[in-house]
Amino acid sequence: MRNRKEYWESVYQARASDQMSWYQLMPTTSLNLLAGLGIMSDAKIIDVGGGDSCLADYLLSEGYQDITVLDISETALERAQQRMGANANKIKWVNADITSFQPIEKYDLWHDRATFHFLTQPWEVENYLGTLQQSLVPSGAVIIGTFSEQGPEKCSGLNIRQYSESSLTHLFSRFFERINCITVDHETPAGVHQAFTFCSFKNRPTIKAQSDREVLVS
Repeated sequence: MRNRKEYWESVYQARASDQMSWYQLMPTTSLNLLAGLGIMSDAKIIDVGGGDSCLADYLLSEGYQDITVLDISETALERAQQRMGANANKIKWVNADITSFQPIEKYDLWHDRATFHFLTQPWEVENYLGTLQQSLVPSGAVIIGTFSEQGPEKCSGLNIRQYSESSLTHLFSRFFERINCITVDHETPAGVHQAFTFCSFKNRPTIKAQSDREVLVS
């Protein structure tokens, strides 16, 4: 298969954003979980795999001032910027692969809806968790959404890794403390229902990723 970036560029170039299976006009679950965390309006927030998601639009409308959107697809980011118009200048846009991302700042909130489950190799999961742990401030929090064990086994032609509330909690508990987990039904633009697992976590500042980078992936 072509490299990961080329693959996702082809996906976004082939279909409009509102034809993607993950499209949401309003990211209700993410916003509700964020509200439950009590994140302040001056917090640094990164939306990993945000692409042409509408989350950044809603964060701006709710007064958040320091938002970064990361995606591997430059096409997806360009679409978001065109859609947002002048508001796009208020967002930091990062075109990068999350498995090799090297952040230059630390974040109060790391949000990821439907990116993590594409990482099926142990080294990809290890890199992700290591980068995440090192990227958060000591009081930082995480919101992550993946396909559940009742969800699809593939997305956009790629194999994914399904997670239950317990398996996602177990994996993240090496570095983070669980706050909340829920199962959510997402209806795609084509009318197909997909089961998601969403969990929120908070950082454990006493645990350092560099002291033990081994991640157990069954």
